[in-house]
Amino acid sequence: MSIADIRKDYKKAFLSEKDVHSSPVTQFGQWWNEAVAAEIEEVNAMTLASVAPDGRPAARIVLLKGYDKNGFVFFTNYLSRKGIELNAHPEVSLLFFWKELERQVRIEGKAVKVSNLESDEYFLSRPLESQIGAWASPQSQVIESRDILEENMQQVREQFEQTPMKRPPHWGGYCVIPDKIEFWQGRPGRLHDRILYSLNQQGEWKLERLAP
Repeated sequence: MSIADIRKDYKKAFLSEKDVHSSPVTQFGQWWNEAVAAEIEEVNAMTLASVAPDGRPAARIVLLKGYDKNGFVFFTNYLSRKGIELNAHPEVSLLFFWKELERQVRIEGKAVKVSNLESDEYFLSRPLESQIGAWASPQSQVIESRDILEENMQQVREQFEQTPMKRPPHWGGYCVIPDKIEFWQGRPGRLHDRILYSLNQQGEWKLERLAP
């Protein structure tokens, strides 16, 4: 089979303007609960797209760690490539693809750092190896070999055998404050349902259907 011949017809559900909630965050919560109930593996995996200082786009998978009416939260190294890009251009896009439900959610908005307290609380809730890794890895930098990471890990372990674990100052969270959220439901014949919420200048969400 050639790559061009690979295709799937979507038939599981439909999405109507009459059925969605007036709040996109509430609508996201409904879809999120359904995705969790469907036992989708790594249901919180989302693509984060950012823009480098030179205008080149970049995308990678990060993990959603919380959401509410304020936005969608993830954590990373502030000195990583993505951290540098977010510092220069905080406008980003998030994408969830839940193929088992034939659904996508696209989120556009501005990434802002969460409070030190929120970053501290989440960091200290992580497994010990993940905490040590955040200290040991100079994320996105060129290293000579994996031996560098192993040596750094050992040094960090020894350091925190003597003192309580704490969050690295270069590591923490971002909240993506949305101004557009699109819900996509696959439909037969590629005539997919697309419902877009856009935030207007009055702080109200406008709901529109987009052509597939």
